[in-house]
Amino acid sequence: MAKGNKKQKDSQEIGGFLKGVENIGNKLPHPAILFAILSVIVIVISHFVAASGTAVTYFDAKAGEEVTKEAVSLLNREGLAYMFNSATTNFTGFAPLGTVLVAMIGVGVAEWTGLFNAALKKLLMNANPKFLTPIVIFAGIMSNIASDAGYVVVVPIGALIFAMAGRHPLAGMAAAFAGVSGGFSANLALGTTDPLLTGITNQALVASGIDMQLDPTCNWYFLAVSTFFLTAVGTFVTDRIVEKNLGEYTGSYRSDNTPTTDLENKGLRNALIALVVYIAIMGFLMFPENAVFKSLQEDIGKNTLKEFLHDGLIPAILLLFLVPGLAYGKTIGKIKSSHDLVAAMTEAMKSMGGYMVLAFFASQFIAYFGKTNLGAILSFRGAEFLDAAGIKGLPLIIMFILLSAFLNLFMGSASAKWAIMAPIFVPMMYRLGLSPALTQVAYRIGDSSTNIITPLMSYFAMIVVFMQKYDKDSGLGTLISMMLPYSIAFIIFWSILMAAWMLIGLPLGPGAPLFI
Repeated sequence: MAKGNKKQKDSQEIGGFLKGVENIGNKLPHPAILFAILSVIVIVISHFVAASGTAVTYFDAKAGEEVTKEAVSLLNREGLAYMFNSATTNFTGFAPLGTVLVAMIGVGVAEWTGLFNAALKKLLMNANPKFLTPIVIFAGIMSNIASDAGYVVVVPIGALIFAMAGRHPLAGMAAAFAGVSGGFSANLALGTTDPLLTGITNQALVASGIDMQLDPTCNWYFLAVSTFFLTAVGTFVTDRIVEKNLGEYTGSYRSDNTPTTDLENKGLRNALIALVVYIAIMGFLMFPENAVFKSLQEDIGKNTLKEFLHDGLIPAILLLFLVPGLAYGKTIGKIKSSHDLVAAMTEAMKSMGGYMVLAFFASQFIAYFGKTNLGAILSFRGAEFLDAAGIKGLPLIIMFILLSAFLNLFMGSASAKWAIMAPIFVPMMYRLGLSPALTQVAYRIGDSSTNIITPLMSYFAMIVVFMQKYDKDSGLGTLISMMLPYSIAFIIFWSILMAAWMLIGLPLGPGAPLFI
């Protein structure tokens, strides 16, 4: 009995803490205004840091040359001119803006016609509820193959799946977001991040005079195992902490749990046929040796899908939902003419109005933070601190993971941070007998784990808008209180997996040992 009382007390304390985080966060101004306030804070801090003459010089492994970053003030003549002259391009060039709006055109058609509801009713009719959480998290992690597509596809669908199953939709959204963003580095296959970060590591090795080069597969074994490991950890956090803390769903969204009709089943069949035909056409355009969507990658002298995956994937995702959505809508009679199709697209864009306002202020904040060089300076100073700490072996790896997680709160780009940190830590740890592949994977653990709690993450504002579809009173506080348990659990248990991996002495990937 005493043990049961203790568990109940611990659960109440965790819930009370998270409720406190949520209440404090939601008492803050509207997220758009909060980003405006944060922009003002960055402007003021940049002036004082620049006035102190703060600057750092380091070898940038991404640029392949030594660079000097000086703190830039936004309160002088040049800074004020920059803020006014760049405001429009900061907004229109905000990476998630185009991604979200383009993808939502197709997603909106599939949603407006009722394809999502009918398909999920069919899928969930005989599904075991116990498997919903791990499926959503696993799908989120695996979506990283398609770069940022998981944010605009898997996250909203995660909420819808939970809602259709009679569970709290925000818990489904949290589970999907944890997989997509918190587990960004993990995957069963190689993604776009692997060659990007490995290229930076190799450049750092060259600059340090170390005769060694890594393959993009150097972290593959560890990250493949991490996929299943994080799915299990994320499932536990969702079911035992996040969903319990959210309590019973009392929002306005109500799912339709009636069985699918014969007409809906016919529509689903036609949508599936349209989807298969579309996938076959895309496969023909993508995978043959000289496929249309392949382009020459000069550094390896081969035709690859790198350019398409970077620039063309989002329009492909638009069609991935629009084509079956159109087939379904035509079958059930919801789309009778082009006017109905455009109405479906327009309805999707209506829901994006709040996101566009939020994106404007978020884009200014992120642009200001980059312009002032505060993130780069903080990253370099943090690296210097750990370099001077005199820690070795496993404790050094754990400290490095924690440092990477901390710096990720202030500098969102994984490649930009690694370009600063790799030239310092790769040779430093090499001298201590730790392989560059180990240094790189430790960085990826820390960098991924805190993606889900930093407003500097480009898609953070979008997730808030998605949440408000199900709970109009939710805000930054709600999101951070939901995601904080995932972030803490991922850092702790992923670090434990790393420690066990090192103690056993397993290779991190093909031909990638732990130690030199």
